[in-house]
Amino acid sequence: QVQLVESGGGLVQAGESLRLSCTASLRIFNVFVMGWYRQAPGKQRELVATVTGGGSTNYADSVEGRFTISRDNAEKTVYLQMNSLKAEDTAVYYCAAGLAIRRGAVDYWGQGTQVTVSS
Repeated sequence: QVQLVESGGGLVQAGESLRLSCTASLRIFNVFVMGWYRQAPGKQRELVATVTGGGSTNYADSVEGRFTISRDNAEKTVYLQMNSLKAEDTAVYYCAAGLAIRRGAVDYWGQGTQVTVSS
């Protein structure tokens, strides 16, 4: 059974940083596009960032320049470095894996980790 296990969420003040991690039990990790979604209360889940097995990245406009997604294929782990956090970044963040997650085709989800940014 595939598992995506996230860690690194928490409570920070606006302007501070957090790093999320997600370790996957995928047998062939590098073929999957990995990404982070988030869902704020009362809002739809949105795609924040993706990274391909080869390291190509893509970001939502709202986080471009502040967040950095990366992956370590040997460790089967994907990271989301979040800098200059804002109150509107408050959400549950979900790790996702799929062959085409930018088109909404997510094969596996993590359980979610809460990020709260106080203003």
